[in-house]
Amino acid sequence: MIFITVKFTVRPERSDEWLDLVDDFTRATREEPGNLFYEWSRSVDNPHQFILVEAFRDGEAGAAHVESAHFKAAMETMSYAIASTPQIVSTEIPGMDGWGVMGEVSPREA
Repeated sequence: MIFITVKFTVRPERSDEWLDLVDDFTRATREEPGNLFYEWSRSVDNPHQFILVEAFRDGEAGAAHVESAHFKAAMETMSYAIASTPQIVSTEIPGMDGWGVMGEVSPREA
């Protein structure tokens, strides 16, 4: 599995429209056959920062994503809305095919 996390710091005047701006890209990516998940969150510390957590089945699926027309179009669109170059962590995790279960905590009755 290719696991990727990206921090996007968005121009303050574009922050409230960011999720709408990336909606078509998000939908297209989620429909890719090799996509395992593609999820956005907004930072609780910086209202102009969005965190993307995504995963692809393997390197081939990741390459297909980056080479897609919707990826190229999104990079162009995003470039007008970001305040700085995004920060990324990208790594391969052998033997994984999605989210695992956390063993340190589980729900209890109140």
